[in-house]
Amino acid sequence: MNIPSMKRRLMALSVIFSLVMASASALAQSQSQTQAVGAERRWVIIVDSGHKAGEIAESCRNARECTVRFIFKDNGRGPEILERIRYAADGTLERYVATGESTFGSPVDERFESRNGRAKWQSTAERGSNDAALGKLYLPLQGSGIVYESMTRLTADGKTLAMLPNGEVTRRTLTTLAVGEGEQRREIELVAFSGLGLTPDFVWVTRGEAPQLFAYVIPGYSVTVPAGFEGMSARLIEAQKTAENQLLAGFAPRLSMPLDGLSVIRNARLFDSEQARLREGLHDVYILRGRIAFIQPSGAGVEAAQPARELDAGGRVMLPGLFDMHAHVGRWEGGLNLATGVTTVRDLGNDNPTLQQIIDETATGTVFGPQIVPTGFLEGESPYSARNGFVISTLDQAKRAVDWYAAHGYPQIKIYNSFPREHLRATVAYAYERGLRVSGHVPAFLRARDVVEAGFNELNHINQIVLNFLVDERTDTRTLQRFYLPAEKTAGLDIEGPAVREFIDLLKARGTNIDPTLTTFDFLRQRDGEMSAAYAAIADHLPVTLQRGLVSGGMRIPNERVHELYNRSYARMIDFVGRMHRAGIPLVAGTDAIAGFTLQRELELYVQAGIPASEVLRIATWNGAKYSRLLADRGSLEVGKLADLVLVEGDPTQDITAIRNVALVVTQGRSIDPSVVFRELGIKPFVATPPRWEKTAR
Repeated sequence: MNIPSMKRRLMALSVIFSLVMASASALAQSQSQTQAVGAERRWVIIVDSGHKAGEIAESCRNARECTVRFIFKDNGRGPEILERIRYAADGTLERYVATGESTFGSPVDERFESRNGRAKWQSTAERGSNDAALGKLYLPLQGSGIVYESMTRLTADGKTLAMLPNGEVTRRTLTTLAVGEGEQRREIELVAFSGLGLTPDFVWVTRGEAPQLFAYVIPGYSVTVPAGFEGMSARLIEAQKTAENQLLAGFAPRLSMPLDGLSVIRNARLFDSEQARLREGLHDVYILRGRIAFIQPSGAGVEAAQPARELDAGGRVMLPGLFDMHAHVGRWEGGLNLATGVTTVRDLGNDNPTLQQIIDETATGTVFGPQIVPTGFLEGESPYSARNGFVISTLDQAKRAVDWYAAHGYPQIKIYNSFPREHLRATVAYAYERGLRVSGHVPAFLRARDVVEAGFNELNHINQIVLNFLVDERTDTRTLQRFYLPAEKTAGLDIEGPAVREFIDLLKARGTNIDPTLTTFDFLRQRDGEMSAAYAAIADHLPVTLQRGLVSGGMRIPNERVHELYNRSYARMIDFVGRMHRAGIPLVAGTDAIAGFTLQRELELYVQAGIPASEVLRIATWNGAKYSRLLADRGSLEVGKLADLVLVEGDPTQDITAIRNVALVVTQGRSIDPSVVFRELGIKPFVATPPRWEKTAR
């Protein structure tokens, strides 16, 4: 799926706001900086390895009326949207219309109008009005991101800008840069907008009285630049990464506390992740230099230990740090992971240099986030290719990619949708020779059975599994068919029938584990205007602007009959996961969506599938460590292992929803109060009174 952390992937923001920047001629204050009427401004969207994946083109009838065409296609999907805009005299939007298709094919039909201070808006997801709209800027729910140009001008001089339907945004200039030569020379600056989501929005704009949008960069993924400035991409990326790192550098010291010397957490109920049960009684856990130094029953007394500080868990449940086994990490979602108890993340596909840099930055504390287990991404060359990792055409290229991953300490590779069938078995065999595990999607025109027989250790995503029973040799699963077929046909799949039994027997015989990412596929049955079931339990804790995105569906669901069918298909997918678990197929818990909160919902769905809550916690801890090849170091509460610890209010072994009540996290030698991190992100905390460390008397 590749949906980052609220994050970082263009398709995610096309569902919420759209990450890709466009530009508009919003009443320039300087004629020299205003686009000529009838001329066209065009941006190209470049993804990993220099591949053009889309463009944005703007033309204006006059200084106040513009049209923007936006198309982006990556990994076999993407939005196509036409926007028509009329600007008000103050630079806000007077009229806005967007039509087209979203990332997964649902219709885009959004309309906004403001007149005499009264604004009204409607889309397939929402409808509203405001009688005090003067000076407020409407934020389109979907589209090209055109509003950032108006936003840039209206937030000049550090002003806070009120948004419609709700919220406000502030702007901060981070760095400046000169690009181009002669008539093409531009003085640009990187600005960060805060208030729209869980992380800042970074935009490059021209300097001057009437700034214009220049570029939009997602380091490690994409660059959107004016046509003719493609050669500036590398400079923009490096300048932005440097600026982002300066912002990030303050997070760890501000949001966590180093545990220098011996520390002890007293009176905790310990979860035995290997046996999937709570240990009897209360225990004290001693921590030294980032590892568990000693565990003893509470009250037994080790007076000679003389810890520097102590914390009373008050009978809360202590778990090993959680594993998110399916993510695509960036620099900004780390705090959200840590605040929800996720101390280790397995990255399942990223730009290789970027991921290496983030791993190093996390180790040094520049990036505030969980420890990362890298997975090497291997894709084949095709019009549908995802441009992560290595994109190959020949077996020699595949082997060289495997060599690179092995040399850089990757324990596993991931094979993707367009990987050439003729090189599959040889590549899997070579990965084994180099000591790597193999996971992945099912390449086009194959079935899950084929890749298991070819040697895959792991299958990613529930849709890739059920497609085994829904496709034939002509089905191209690089297209949206990999989503629509499961939505349309899984409801009719007999998960207790012989075909499923034979497939599960094959998984068991081969020792294949499954990474279902059930929560990610909640969008298959979500209609526009309905709150996402994946995030309904935490929605009212989130910033109000962000909540809007949770009522946007992605699939084309034209009527109630189709909606009911897709709901039944999704329920059958959940049941399928329970069926595999009962048959002895190992599961790992991953997200591929919003960090932290998605994992909590994923565990809830496993319980819904019939898996006892205590076993679900084992999946999220012990199994995560086992299938990351880290069980010697983490995954359980044992002396000598890393002190990756999570304190939870309530008993998640009986009620899995208690996993949302994280009161304390310890990892990488530091203590984290989730309530502090949540407030930094604009999130209402889930624990009212977290436990506090106290210095001990000497």
